[in-house]
Amino acid sequence: MNESLFDAQSPEAPAALAASLAPPAAPGHYDELRGIATPPETPRAAAAWQSTVLYDTASPPEQAAPAPVAPAADDRGGQVPLAPSWAHFFEHLGSGGFEDLPRRAISLERQIRDNGVTYNVYADADGPQRPWSLDLFPLIVSPESWAQIEAGVLQRVRVLDQVMADVYGPQQLLAEGLLPPALVQGHPGYLRAMHGVRPPGDTWLHIAAFDLARGPDGNWWVMSQRTQAPSGLGYLLENRLAIARQFPQAFANLQVQRLAATYSAMMEGLQRMCPAGQPPHIALLTPGPYNETYFEHAYLARYLGITLVEGNDLTVRDQRLYLKTLQGLRPVHGLMKRLDDQFLDPLELRPDSTLGVPGLLQAIRAGNVLVANMPGSAFLESPALLGFLPALARRLIGEKLQLPALPTYWCGERAAMEAVLPQLGDCAIKSTYPDIDSHASFEAVLGAHMGRRELDEWAGRIVRQGEAHTVQNYMPLSQMPTWTQDFGRGHIAQRSMLLRVFAISDGPRSWRVLPGGLARLAGRDAQIASMQRGGSSADVWVRTKGEVDRTTLLQPHATPASLARHRAPVTSRAAENMFWLGRHTERAENAVRLARLTIDLLAGEDHSSRALMTWLHRLALRNALVPPEVPSLPKSRRVFERALISELGDVDQGGSVGYSLRCIRQSAAAVRERLSQDHWNQIVRAESDFLRRRAEQAGEKAEGGYAAGAALRLLESASTALAAMTGAQTDRMTRDDAWRLLSIGRHIERLSFLSSALEAGFTTGSVHEVSGFEAMVALFDSTITFHARYQQRRDVATLVDLLMLDGDNPRSLSWVTHTLRKRIAKLAGSAPDKLTALSYDLPDPDAWTLETLCDAGADGQYPALVQLFAACEGAAYHVSDAIGTRYFTLTSESLRSVGA
Repeated sequence: MNESLFDAQSPEAPAALAASLAPPAAPGHYDELRGIATPPETPRAAAAWQSTVLYDTASPPEQAAPAPVAPAADDRGGQVPLAPSWAHFFEHLGSGGFEDLPRRAISLERQIRDNGVTYNVYADADGPQRPWSLDLFPLIVSPESWAQIEAGVLQRVRVLDQVMADVYGPQQLLAEGLLPPALVQGHPGYLRAMHGVRPPGDTWLHIAAFDLARGPDGNWWVMSQRTQAPSGLGYLLENRLAIARQFPQAFANLQVQRLAATYSAMMEGLQRMCPAGQPPHIALLTPGPYNETYFEHAYLARYLGITLVEGNDLTVRDQRLYLKTLQGLRPVHGLMKRLDDQFLDPLELRPDSTLGVPGLLQAIRAGNVLVANMPGSAFLESPALLGFLPALARRLIGEKLQLPALPTYWCGERAAMEAVLPQLGDCAIKSTYPDIDSHASFEAVLGAHMGRRELDEWAGRIVRQGEAHTVQNYMPLSQMPTWTQDFGRGHIAQRSMLLRVFAISDGPRSWRVLPGGLARLAGRDAQIASMQRGGSSADVWVRTKGEVDRTTLLQPHATPASLARHRAPVTSRAAENMFWLGRHTERAENAVRLARLTIDLLAGEDHSSRALMTWLHRLALRNALVPPEVPSLPKSRRVFERALISELGDVDQGGSVGYSLRCIRQSAAAVRERLSQDHWNQIVRAESDFLRRRAEQAGEKAEGGYAAGAALRLLESASTALAAMTGAQTDRMTRDDAWRLLSIGRHIERLSFLSSALEAGFTTGSVHEVSGFEAMVALFDSTITFHARYQQRRDVATLVDLLMLDGDNPRSLSWVTHTLRKRIAKLAGSAPDKLTALSYDLPDPDAWTLETLCDAGADGQYPALVQLFAACEGAAYHVSDAIGTRYFTLTSESLRSVGA
């Protein structure tokens, strides 16, 4: 870029500069930036597109004129000017103008990363999350274009809703031959269990998504439609917040329509249609944290103020749906599902599904729960249906479709198949039953990318299995400007794009179109706009000629009821994962401290003490730091040390540091929406850094002292990371019931570990030796306090005083037990300073006395101490089981309904 270009002062300079810097769209594509079509490269390409229009069964609106074709230059020999909306955008970039675009691109990338916006391409449980890809420039849609889109989408969602009502009702469309039975009853997405159901508000579709493309003629065309669980409503919100922040001046001056009013209308509509409950309880059903769009599930639930749930959070009792919470069963009246229909109910649909709710379909049939969208809409997503919708629209609503779909041919009809076979080279071949395991399914392919032999092979498949194949005419996608920094300071490039728009129900059989959408951009040199194929997204700015709707979900006059709507209950699943997050965090800290202590002692001169070696070996075995078959420490110190170091990074066996770090990450992933981004980053980084460094050490084949030194450095790094996690858990989390369970989990683990360590120290006699005494104090992380308080005294009384009775030492048994009792009582909702029955299952530290505990007895074995250690360890396990029964599985007396 020439520096002088950024110094132009005239008002027209920014738009003129953009026109000069931005390349035209590829030949044959519509250029969004300039509002014109670029001429095709060859007459054959032009003819192919013209044939698309000839074969279309639903013509574009009469008022839409063909787009002008771009000349090489304007009448004065200069660059072709920008479309008015884009010129307006570049004129209001702000004081930095083009010079500031590289900084804004970096700022946008940082914002997406800091906000934790991710899109997993079905990442496995151990894989990293992929950051969401968002382009700097928005797609700008003029009021005229939006009017065409809005009218056409509203019309289509009305038709689709009535198609579902007929298919699951009188089935007149099948009887009249307007719908082939193979596309309905032969489609695996058709649910016979839903036949005869009447949905709340007589509305089947509450959210429908339509993928649109602008053709070279300048008109918008429907490419596909999504009705099961359309994604994008959360991502487009994040896109809007991020891009509006980068271009506040342009956003304000272009009169971009806001989004909040539509989301508010959707929630009000769902609440009105819910069959019971005032106010109704609505939840969002997600497949879980490893779903590709889990981020937006959590984001959307927070934005709308509804509960994010997984299938095992819900249960059906007496044909009603309930949420399992810490306080018992809470009725659920509405469910926004982000789960494909086949996984919803293992009793009636896929029996191997662990994502759904047994009995959910029966609750729907009984009319006790609203589900958005109602199950059974998967057959509407078949591309083959697009070819039948024009006739269906005339039959159902008596209107001609205003928004055309690309000409689509279902090869289950012989006439259509014979007509389309000679055109395969200019078409896209799609599966009639996409993403369905029980049918032949395949990725869409473009005939233009295939040779003659490959086309013949596809033609053979189509002839043999015509009903499984649908052929759609190819249309070059319009291209929009994007900002890329592939080289230098950045430049404007053109990318093919698809626009996804959403029809949202705002009441019984009433819809509105969200004034915006999600633009998906194809990758560089690609023609298919797909996030799964490395594409990116862009915000969509819909301009309005009237007043901008400034509705907000923030209520100016909050009431207790409105505030309570945003306090989602703690589900039993979330509580259980928080509980185990606390336990695994404490377990990892204990493993790190014990491993460091053991390696330190083995490298010193204290390994001559048989009692100390026996104590270390017993603790290492109990905490699974070494395999059971390893020779005992007193017999083979070197073999034991090697086994301990080699097991540190084992992620398959419980007890190792690597295994505990992985468990922390997996538990945290299940409650990702409850953790701050910093906390989550700490957890992910701790595991990946530990395992990476451990693998590097193993590759170096270190031996002897170097192996011990490297292991100690690795453990020190892990200890630092765990300290940061603990700080986030104790200082940066709201003290609700979920946090209390996290804390309870930590203290149960601590009580069990420390009690067993003390018990082993006394039964082996190691605490009666100087080295064993010091090792015990170090394991309790109390060395500095001990020496400051007791100087050189090393007797049982000082050990018991600091490690058992000291109420100010967070690692003493007294402090841990007192804390557990209080937090269990508060979890159960008891009055202040009042304990519950479960609290009394733990020993009472107030009954412990130094005189009783330090009585050595006739044999010098301190029977009261050893008995108390066993009681504390047993109580920890008992309380853990009782909490699981009472709060997680809901199989005890807490099995009750609240708020019914």
